[in-house]
Amino acid sequence: MFRMRTILTIAALALGLAACANNSSSSAGAGGGLYGGGGTPTGSTTSSGPATVAVAKVGDLGSVLVNGDGRTLYLFEADTGSTSTCTGECAGIWPALTTSGNATASMGASSSKLGTTTRDDGSTQVTYNGHPVYLYSGDTASGQANGEGLNTYGGLWYAVTTAGTAAMGSGSGSGGNGGGSGGSGGYGSGGYG
Repeated sequence: MFRMRTILTIAALALGLAACANNSSSSAGAGGGLYGGGGTPTGSTTSSGPATVAVAKVGDLGSVLVNGDGRTLYLFEADTGSTSTCTGECAGIWPALTTSGNATASMGASSSKLGTTTRDDGSTQVTYNGHPVYLYSGDTASGQANGEGLNTYGGLWYAVTTAGTAAMGSGSGSGGNGGGSGGSGGYGSGGYG
């Protein structure tokens, strides 16, 4: 009888710990993360306060921009100027980094390169060096860049350097996107303004 009670107690504790772990990971993107705020990588583009843009070393990419939770930020080559072309299904996979008020730069990001643009849904998206920035839903933890170089929704996606350019754009941009000399108005061929 004692042995059965001990086993049931251990099982209940294990289930309780598992439930707590799931709850904390599902709310990690809600703000107040490692660097103090930012958007969520779950398809929601709502921010509860000012977004934070920081810099972190991410794998082989080196130092790139991250949000307040340490999640990699991306630019979309199909965007034109500071206007986002990622809406609908695209925005569910590549949620915009949004902000309430002005975004803040920390840990190596340049505040002079930060700006905002208004999205189709009326939310305020963070821009860096004039480019709208996004998270990738396939990045489930800080330090990941699973969206790097993906060609989806009509364009290529790259992590953003501190200069506000594609992390791999200078090495793969010349011809890496199927062609390109100017004309499209996007960010192709590494020509970041």
